[in-house]
Order: sequence, then C-alpha cells, then structure tokens
Amino acid sequence: MLSKIRNLGLGLRFATIVVFLFIHIPIIFIILYAFSTDEKTFQFPIPGFTLKWFGVAWERNDIWEAIWLSVQVASLSTLIAIALGTFATLGVYRSQFFGKEVISFLVILPIALPGIVTGISLRSAMNIFGIPFSTWTIVIAHATFCIVTVYNNVLARLRRSSYSLVEASMDLGASPFQTFRYIILPNIATALLAGGMLSFALSFDEVIVTTFTAGQQATVPIWMLSEFVRPRQRPVTNVVAVFVILVTTLPILGAYFLTKESSSERK
Repeated sequence: MLSKIRNLGLGLRFATIVVFLFIHIPIIFIILYAFSTDEKTFQFPIPGFTLKWFGVAWERNDIWEAIWLSVQVASLSTLIAIALGTFATLGVYRSQFFGKEVISFLVILPIALPGIVTGISLRSAMNIFGIPFSTWTIVIAHATFCIVTVYNNVLARLRRSSYSLVEASMDLGASPFQTFRYIILPNIATALLAGGMLSFALSFDEVIVTTFTAGQQATVPIWMLSEFVRPRQRPVTNVVAVFVILVTTLPILGAYFLTKESSSERK
C-alpha cells in the first residue's frame, strides 16, 4: 500500500514537472531570443548573446508610443472596472430580487465570450452610434471584461466577510456612505487591489478586442503583432515581449500574494 502511494506521488510530481515545462519553455525561448546576435531568424542554440537589441528598442519612438498607449488604456480601464465592478457587486450582494442570477451571469459573460465575438459586437455598436475610434474606445472595450475580475474578487471577499458588522453599523446610526467607508471598504480593500492588478495585466496584453476598437492606434500587443507580420529586427520584438512578461507577471504575483495573505488572516 505504501509503495503504491509513493508511486502515485512520484507520478504526480513527474506530471507536474512536465506541465510546468510545457507551459514555460516557450517563454524561456522568447527571453533567450531577446539576447540573440542573429536579427533575421529563430535558431537554437542561438549563435551568440548580446545586449544590443535592448539599446535599439530603447531608442525606437514607435515602441515608446505603443507602451504609453497601453499604460494609459490599462490604467483607465482598471479604474473604471474598479468603480463599476464594486457598484455591481454591492448591488447584487445580499439583495434578493427577480433576475438576480441573470444579472450576475451577464456581468461575467464578457470574459467568457471569445474575444473576436466581443470585438465584433463592440465595433458594430460603435459604428451604429457613430463613435470615432480613439483611446477611449479601447478603454471602454477593455473595461467590459476587466469589470469581471473586480466583480469576482470583491464578491468572493464579501461572501467570506461577516454581514453582522454592516448591520451593526446601520443600527448605530451610520449612513450608507459611512458604512461603506469605515466597514465595507477596509474589508474589500485587498480584494479591490488584487482585482485591479489583474485587470491591469489583462488589459495591457489584450490584442483581439483591441484590434477591432483601436482604429489606427497601436498598443504594445498590436505593435508586436505587426512586427511579426512584417519583421525587421526580430530580437527587438522579443525585447518588448520580455517587457510585457514583466509588466503582466508582476501584477498577477502581487494579486496572488494579496489574496493569499487575506485568506490566511481569516483562518
């Protein structure tokens, strides 16, 4: 019996290692190619290592313009998602009304739909209403699915919190705003921050919906896609990919540790 358990444990460990390598080996190749001396092809092993392409990327204005646009869009869509996601959660939590589950489903639906469906529907709606494509059309498009991350995080936190604190606050004469500021907000603060960080990462590297709502503008993912279609200096694209990996990984790590710490505190 013990030998079977040991064999099962070894099998699970082996499977975990295989899955880990399957997921992360392509990322390792991207990082390696950012240091490659060959600017035309992808070959392994790489012919040599150089930091040249980091300097080339630093001096290209089109890269900085794409990065600045992505930062703007991700920041604005995250702020909108935090506000609307929180309001939607508070409206659904502890409320009992006809169609509550339908509304909750509709809130999370945009992130479940294929990106191309969301992109086409948003572009069609913007054309119908005559909205010119700009930074704000990208922000609106990203906010539609970023709301979901905030909504899910805040709703999960509220379900783990004691509602008796809210009731006690209201019984003692606090206004709804005071109850939100002094009772609800401190309880959901880390969930809001985690949802916001996930939203930022999700928005920063989104490409499909952005393609339909950006017009002539180029965020970092769109810039990278155009560079792969019409390659000039392949390692420069990989340098930008390394930057995107850092920008999207750090918020996800931060959100993970925030939610992990809050969960351990409640235990």
